[in-house]
Amino acid sequence: MNLELRHLRVVCAIAETGSVTKAASTLGLAQPALTAQLQRIERALGGPLFERDRRGARPTALGELVLDRARVLLPAMKGLQDEAARLAGAGDPVTRYRFGGVNSPILGRLVHRLAAARPEAQISTYASWSGDELAQLVAGGRLDFALTGVCGDAAPAAEFGLCWRELAVDPVFVLLRQCHPMADREEIRLVDLSREQWVAAPGDGCFGDCFAAACARAGFTPRKVYEADVRGCLDLVDAGEAVALCQATFRPVAGLVTRRLAGVPLRWRLLLGWHPDAPAARVADTVLETAVAAYTDALANHPDYLAWLPRHPDFGVAGPARRGANRLSAGITAV
Repeated sequence: MNLELRHLRVVCAIAETGSVTKAASTLGLAQPALTAQLQRIERALGGPLFERDRRGARPTALGELVLDRARVLLPAMKGLQDEAARLAGAGDPVTRYRFGGVNSPILGRLVHRLAAARPEAQISTYASWSGDELAQLVAGGRLDFALTGVCGDAAPAAEFGLCWRELAVDPVFVLLRQCHPMADREEIRLVDLSREQWVAAPGDGCFGDCFAAACARAGFTPRKVYEADVRGCLDLVDAGEAVALCQATFRPVAGLVTRRLAGVPLRWRLLLGWHPDAPAARVADTVLETAVAAYTDALANHPDYLAWLPRHPDFGVAGPARRGANRLSAGITAV
């Protein structure tokens, strides 16, 4: 049997999980099939790669040698594949736009604007709870753009080599039932919500830690925090079981309202990312402008927030166009 890259992935999976059973689950294989495959690999290499007992699987000296080589070869081959995928389309006109989004408030409007401007283009979307996953897919040439966000002054993942541009900065709002005792306020102090239970959508990044730190600064520790998808979050808020944090441009369903948190204890920065060597880089400026326009469209549904923005110029559209875009949005809403 000739050794292949897939065999090295098997060896690495067993070493990383410390168990053939766990590795089989990770790789989506039946445990007997993976055991048989490991035995074939060991015969091809001339000896056992792991010592296996009730405590798991530990690499032998031969196993350590194979792992050392595999940890060099696998990333190098993936890098070659990623670069080849980007180079293959480098000279072609950009007619395909593949977007990944993490609970993005502007993805729909961005696709709508781009489809109207480029009716011949093939546009696809991909949803994930992980900004790192999207960045990895963009780096690997399987997505063209990532729409994600980070809280406060946090930076997006740097190890994937993407270009990131900030689209907008928004205060984080709270989502309540319309009949909530504090729903009639224009803004709510975070400390006034200290007795509430919370619900949040899953995701990576530091937002959970930032929320806990904001609560600590306000003098309390949050009670129970549920985790659910967006539909589940809305259901829990609608049932009166919890309140939720949300983006300022989030448009709630009937019976729910969004309110500002006094003093802006939490900020959310909306980002667009792409790889500088990919074909998408040639149209990145156009996509960036379209994304800013999509964000501006989203503001039109939030007259209270628009009235707040001119008094807080650090928020809204990012960069030199911030004030002009925010004023433009306010003018459109007034009409």
